[in-house]
Amino acid sequence: MRAVVLVEGPSDRVALEVLARRGGMDLAARGVRIVSMDGITNIGHFLTRHHADAPDVRVCGLYDDAEERFVRRGLERLGVEVGPEPGRAALAERGFFCCSADLEDELIRALGPAEVVLLVEAQGQARSFRTLRRQPALRDQSLHDQLRRLMSGRSGGKERYAAAMAEAVPWAQVPAPLAGVLAYAATAALPR
Repeated sequence: MRAVVLVEGPSDRVALEVLARRGGMDLAARGVRIVSMDGITNIGHFLTRHHADAPDVRVCGLYDDAEERFVRRGLERLGVEVGPEPGRAALAERGFFCCSADLEDELIRALGPAEVVLLVEAQGQARSFRTLRRQPALRDQSLHDQLRRLMSGRSGGKERYAAAMAEAVPWAQVPAPLAGVLAYAATAALPR
C-alpha cells in the first residue's frame, strides 16, 4: 500500500471510488486505499495507527468545513506542522482537503440543484422529496438545502446520492477537494 485516504464516512468513500473509476485510476493497482473512519472524531486514532503501522504510506483525506479542528489536532499530535489556525492551505499541502460545507454541498453546487432534482427523480424519490419540501421546518429553505436534508434523512441516502452525483458531475466540474485528494493520493501511488 502506498497511500491511504481517510474519509469521514461511507458516502465520501463511495464518491471518491466513483470519481477514481471515472478518471481511470485503479485504486487497488496503485496501492491506494480509501478508509471510512466512522466519523471525523476518529481521525487521531487513524492517523496514529497508519503512521505507526506504515510510516512510508502517504496519508491524506477529506474533511467537512466545521471539522477542521479535529484534522489539525490529529496532525499536530503526530508532530506535523500545520500553521496558524485557521489554515486550509497548510492542511491541503499535507493532503487534507476541506469540503465546504460537506461532500453533499460540494456535489450539489457542482451539479446545480436542478440537475440534482433530476437525479432524485431517477432514484424514484420525487414524491418523497415533494413531501419533505412541504414540511414547515423546510418550506423556507433553499432547494439546495432541501436536497441536502433529503440525502441525510434516510439510511443509505448519503451513499446512494454521493454515488449518483459523482457519476453525473461533468469531469471539469468535479469539486476541488475531491479532485485534490485523489491527485494527492495518486502522486504517492506512482511507481518508485
